Amino acid sequence: MTSLDGLWWLLASLLPLIWLQRSLHREIMAVFLLLTRGQEVSMVLFSLLFFPGVLLHELSHWLTARLLGVRTGQVWLLPERMPDGKLRMGYVETERADVLREALIGFAPLLFGGVFVGFAGLYRMRLDTLWEVLQTAQWGAMPAALQTLSTQTDFWLWFYLIFVVSSTMLPSLSDRQAWTPVLIFAGVLLGMALLAGAGPWLLANLAPWLDGLLRAAAVVFGISVVVHLALLLPVVLLRKLLNRVTGLQVAG
Repeated sequence: MTSLDGLWWLLASLLPLIWLQRSLHREIMAVFLLLTRGQEVSMVLFSLLFFPGVLLHELSHWLTARLLGVRTGQVWLLPERMPDGKLRMGYVETERADVLREALIGFAPLLFGGVFVGFAGLYRMRLDTLWEVLQTAQWGAMPAALQTLSTQTDFWLWFYLIFVVSSTMLPSLSDRQAWTPVLIFAGVLLGMALLAGAGPWLLANLAPWLDGLLRAAAVVFGISVVVHLALLLPVVLLRKLLNRVTGLQVAG
């Protein structure tokens, strides 16, 4: 019987990434606010920090829309504060299309960003060595794995790019709007196939492919978690130091 262990690895890496991403973004913005004492300047600095990731995110929307024959309008890459107080880093205007094409356009940043993170993490930074240590809990091999990472060419450049891309590749709420009907339709088809007795065939032929896909996604999210985790503590300590030096606190 084929297992879907990749699903558990996916959840074990995606859920921490979501928490780490939000926490780190909040801490970085707090540091900028404490340094500049100005909300607008902090917003500009925050956007500049993540600009490569935002650029890839929005261009992936634009390119996918053009490839699918969906007309595009304005591409906006400057930060905007929304009425609800949230910061919008950019957007791409696209015409209305069927739910499948809209779902693919919304999924594009995760696909493009995931490919970049996987390539940069595995082939430029060799984070696969660290990933193997974490998977197998062979903590004695950790120093050697970290030594391998530190000797990679342009380590800090790739570290930065992985961070900003993985921090901006998750689809926004508007990106996910078309996913619900597509997932419902896929679920109905799956249910009909199971009722028709196709369960054993699906398990034998599609489950291994799906498990491999889930494992690949888990590796991408795992790389992203490692990078975010490495940055969280230093940024938190910097924010606490600025709290003491300035005597100011930033409301959450």
